Amino acid sequence: MSGLRARTACILLMLAATAPLLAGCDEPTAATAASEAAPEPEVSVVVAKPQSRAVVRELPGRVAPTRVAEVRPRVSGIVVERLFHQGTEVKAGDPLYRIDPRPFEVEVQSNQAALARAKAVLDQAAQHAHRVMTLYNQKAMPEAENEKAIAAQRQAEADVAAREADLARAKLNLDYATIRAPIDGIVGAALVSEGALVVQNDSTSLATIQQIDPIYADFTQSVTELNQLRRAFETGELDRIAPDAMKVRLLQDDGTIYSIPGKLLFSDAKVDAYTGQVTLRGEFPNPRRELLPGMYVRVLIEQGIDSDSIAVPQQAIQRNGGGGSEVFVVKDDGRVAVQPVRTGSLQNGQVFVTEGLKSGDRVVVEGFQKFAAGDKVRPQAFTEAADASTAVPGENKAAQALR
Repeated sequence: MSGLRARTACILLMLAATAPLLAGCDEPTAATAASEAAPEPEVSVVVAKPQSRAVVRELPGRVAPTRVAEVRPRVSGIVVERLFHQGTEVKAGDPLYRIDPRPFEVEVQSNQAALARAKAVLDQAAQHAHRVMTLYNQKAMPEAENEKAIAAQRQAEADVAAREADLARAKLNLDYATIRAPIDGIVGAALVSEGALVVQNDSTSLATIQQIDPIYADFTQSVTELNQLRRAFETGELDRIAPDAMKVRLLQDDGTIYSIPGKLLFSDAKVDAYTGQVTLRGEFPNPRRELLPGMYVRVLIEQGIDSDSIAVPQQAIQRNGGGGSEVFVVKDDGRVAVQPVRTGSLQNGQVFVTEGLKSGDRVVVEGFQKFAAGDKVRPQAFTEAADASTAVPGENKAAQALR
């Protein structure tokens, strides 16, 4: 009996010793079951699909007047009157300044008197030439006298012509005493006042007139972009837009779109040696004078059509350790995989993907903090409303304006 009791006690001690180990072996199984029971994280995805998109470039520019004229005196004299209000609109031919006209009036009268004298001399020479001609025809006057009379008449006619030219010049100077606007536009500040002496053809202007309706927007684009665009047209990656159908809009400094579209006038035929930029010019109606010369603007211009482009929201693009672009793609089994991509331009909050995606790929846009590559996720459709907070201000308006 004592031996039986000893064996029973030994078995109980062994069971007590192994119980914690058995409990420890059961713990991983419980943890695994808990993890399998956890719900898969939700992520927002967009389905990549090719579609036709306009290639819109946003380029920096400055507003410039279509015509500029500096008002300068064409005769010398004392300014006696200013006839315009500064900053107002004037029409071509409107009087701006008046120079003291009295010296020019005297000059006109003097030349009128000289012309009258020349005409009197011409009348006398013509009568004398007629008498000499009559006598010469009757053989009563030598030929030399006839030739002298004819020459005197022609000299008197030339003198009359010279006096008429002097009178026209004097009248022109009298007209120049009233300085007029050479073009339509907005006249700026008056740079001289009454009593000032102005000199003919002086380099200092009296005022400046700028025509701002229509108005120009001069903007620049790198020659590299233009060459890439040209190659894309040649290879068929992009479709050309007819010059008369090319849309140009202005994005003002506060992010608003200028309400009236413009047209592209030309692209400069030379490259700036210092900046590597090519200058382009657009023309815009400006009936309400909203655009003023010197304003900084952004110009939105359609330069081509990509008929099968793939674009994803900007926040879908991630950067890897090497600086390359990549996206997270949800595979058919519901697991997330990393997909390297090559990106193009950013437009309307969308990034053009030139390589790495195909039609039907589900690209993760939101929920990156909920998973790691290889995890299984539950994809949900991404909506544009959720993207509004991340879009660049003004870009949605820009895209709508160019449609």
